[in-house]
Amino acid sequence: MSTIYGPPVPASGEQPPPMPWRPPGGPGGDGGAGNEPGGPVRRPRRRRTLAITAACVVLVLAAALGTGLALSTTPAAPPKPVSRTSAVAAAVDPGLVDVVATLGYQNAISEGTGLVLTSSGEVLTNNHVIDGATAVKVTDVGNGRTYTATVVGYDQSADIAVLQAQGASGLKTVTLGLSSKVTVGEAVIALGNAGGKGGTPSVATGKVTGLNEAITATNEAEHTSEQLTGLIQTNVPLQSGDSGGPLLTTAGTVIGLDTAASSAYQFQSSQPSVTAAFAIPIGQAVSAARQIAAGRASATVHVGATGFLGVEVAEYPVPFTSRTEALVLGVMAGLPAARAGLVPGDVIVSVNGHAVTSPSGIQALLEPYHPGARVSIGWQDVSGQTHTATVVLATGPAD
Repeated sequence: MSTIYGPPVPASGEQPPPMPWRPPGGPGGDGGAGNEPGGPVRRPRRRRTLAITAACVVLVLAAALGTGLALSTTPAAPPKPVSRTSAVAAAVDPGLVDVVATLGYQNAISEGTGLVLTSSGEVLTNNHVIDGATAVKVTDVGNGRTYTATVVGYDQSADIAVLQAQGASGLKTVTLGLSSKVTVGEAVIALGNAGGKGGTPSVATGKVTGLNEAITATNEAEHTSEQLTGLIQTNVPLQSGDSGGPLLTTAGTVIGLDTAASSAYQFQSSQPSVTAAFAIPIGQAVSAARQIAAGRASATVHVGATGFLGVEVAEYPVPFTSRTEALVLGVMAGLPAARAGLVPGDVIVSVNGHAVTSPSGIQALLEPYHPGARVSIGWQDVSGQTHTATVVLATGPAD
């Protein structure tokens, strides 16, 4: 079914110390334009169907040339020093992965970035990067190897997901900082898989322009949106594919997880002079990741495989009322909804006896269930007749 996001999870408490992240046990393991904070913004996630040209960032390294006879008295130009930004990028790059998610039911590809949290291959990224994924691969920048990844779990309301690179060991990890110490005006660096090009991560710089910001983030490819709060706002020119990448201090510690950029400025020129970009504070992100890794499911956190009804729904406003309905747009053959007899045009009205008035309601009610669970679905057909059936959920894509 279509992806609908719930309410945000506020940041709480002090952020984690600047040390490698370790989970406390448990399984191993992207609207309208908007410039102002609170306005809709576009996800910096890339689908293969989007035509985006990524700028190539070249790291200039000083090199010593061979010796020879002195034929001129003109002194040679000194080698160019490596910039501080380049040095930070070179140090952090090995702790990153490129994420490529196959969205089988949408016939599309999603590309993003991830942070390696543990040497055994636990990876932190945005949920919207892997939303709808039927398969995920990650390429470790540090060793160049590509791994099949499983989705350990996700929190849609916080836009966080944890992946596990299968068979990974000895991976380089990122160093986490204190997002609670971030100040407006502070210089920051963002690394990521800009344009989905892979290889050496792209580098972008800027400053913090706001704290504790709230936005409506829109994934134009899927016509879905979510509310996020407590965000770090910057003027870093993020690109599609940077989602899930690190926002760094000039010392190279991670203070945020890049998640969205303003569509008002994005892609208007090859070198946008002004942007509004947003990152989830790393303390907030890691708090959700720890809960996922520990296997502690909740009303917003899903751990393990996703139960699948096999139906696409959309919010439909009831004419002349303030009510909305969960209208069925499509039903996938051979999956639970189809076997139960649902067809396009039906309206889902209940899940396990709980009333449903929107797709988000269905999402919330199905969130706790896994493949194999038996769930009662109630719906109304185009003639107004009500039906009820018990279905066994299939294994579906990550939500």
